[in-house]
Formats: sequence, C-alpha cells, structure tokens
Amino acid sequence: MSSFGQLAQNYDGFIVDLWGVVHDGVKPYPGVLDCLSRLRDAGKTVVFLSNAPRRPHAIAATLGAMGISPHLYTGIMSSGEAVYLGLRDRTDEFATLGTKLYHLGPDRDRGVFDTLNFEQVDDPAAADFLLNTGPDDILGPQDPDLYAPVLKAALQAGIPMVCANPDLEVVRDGVRIICAGLLAEYYKADGGTVIQRGKPDPAIYTPTLAMLGTSRERTLAIGDSLRTDIAGAKAAGIASCWVLSGIHALHPEAAPEEAAQMDLMPVSILPSFIW
Repeated sequence: MSSFGQLAQNYDGFIVDLWGVVHDGVKPYPGVLDCLSRLRDAGKTVVFLSNAPRRPHAIAATLGAMGISPHLYTGIMSSGEAVYLGLRDRTDEFATLGTKLYHLGPDRDRGVFDTLNFEQVDDPAAADFLLNTGPDDILGPQDPDLYAPVLKAALQAGIPMVCANPDLEVVRDGVRIICAGLLAEYYKADGGTVIQRGKPDPAIYTPTLAMLGTSRERTLAIGDSLRTDIAGAKAAGIASCWVLSGIHALHPEAAPEEAAQMDLMPVSILPSFIW
C-alpha cells in the first residue's frame, strides 16, 4: 500500500512506534503530523509505544520540542516506564534485585530510577545489578566494543542486567546508532542474566491497550522494526502495519519476503507513516 488513510477506517485505536515511524531522533518525518491530525479529526485514538529508556513525561517533552503536541495523541507507554514500575513495585524478577545499581547510560535516562530508593555506585563490583539504558555520551553510540570493560566487570561480579531498551539500533538523522538491547545481547551471549522490558514482550501491550480503550480486534500497531514492533504485535494478538522509514529502509518489493522469513504477516507494508 502507498498510504495509511486506506487502513484507518478499519480500526479505532492505533499503537504507534516513535523512533523510525514518527521521527528520526531529530525531527518528524514528512507527512507524520498531517497523518496524526487526520486520525484525531476522525475520532481515532493514538498511543505511542516506544522502547525508549525514559519515562512518558520526558518523552512528551522531547516530542513537544519537535512540534508533536499532546493534542495529537492520547498517551505514551515506554520500556523505560515498564522498568521504572518494575523497580518501584518490585514485581516478578525485580523482586530479587538488591538496592545498589550501576548505571550504564547517559544522565538523561536517570529518570528511570532517580526518584526510587536505590543507591548508585561507581563500580559494577559494588553493585547488586547493572541498569543498562544504552550507550553513554562519553564513549558514544557507534562502537559496542568500547563497552566491553564495564560488561566484563559486571559479568565477573555475577550481577544481573536490567535492560530498559530492547532495541538493537535506531537511525538518528540518517546515521545508525546502537541501543541498550545490543549491549544486552552481548551480555547474554557471554552468560549474563538479562531482565528486559518492552517490545516484543506482549506484556507491554496491556497497559497500552488500557490507555487506548479499544479492543485488540479494533487496534492496529504501527512500527518500523520486524523484531520488536511487528513481532510484538503478533505476540499480543494485535494486527500490525510495517513502515519502512526506519531501520528497515529497503526496497518495498523485498519487504514481504523478509517478513515471511520471520513468520510475520503485517496487514500492510508502507514506505512511511503518511496519510
């Protein structure tokens, strides 16, 4: 299909990924604001579901700076919020974590834990767990090997990793950068324990659907990643639309075969999130 408007009439609620669908990390993609406005004018509801390692209010501020105002969407759910809630409520695997954490990530991601009763330490050997929100601003987001020393230290200490962003990579203003999920894959491959929240885990769709107020049958998920967005929607029993504006920017004719190889069948494949 060439545009999103043909699909909109078939659904009441839309779960929309952010990075790779709505924006490129710097600015909205062309036509996205118009598409969101048309959905609003048609009485549809939109909730953004992001694997960002930040809480919704921080994401909303970033969106606002890009010109994506709150009247264009109903709510925001994120992997960062899911991790925050797990740390706050001590649910599931979080119940066994201690109170000392080593934070791997930039200071802007501290909102995931800085209002909670945890002590941040400067050495993984002194920590009860490693909180991974992604590459920091010192070593940068290009080379995962630069993070090998801290991952090795955490492995030697025998501590689990909490990953607040399952994404492996994103495209920021045309440049591919690594995410927390890639560092988590390295940690797991070397024998480390990883606790992770966000897409493609179907659990993240429950609070998202609650914000939408729509049934699974009348809800469509829109994303740019087969591994997280489209696979996550399938696991949650929600139809999906795959857009090729993000990490899978490829020739449209190759997309159906790539989806089929992963046993995924989005109801539509679009070049971008345009009406």
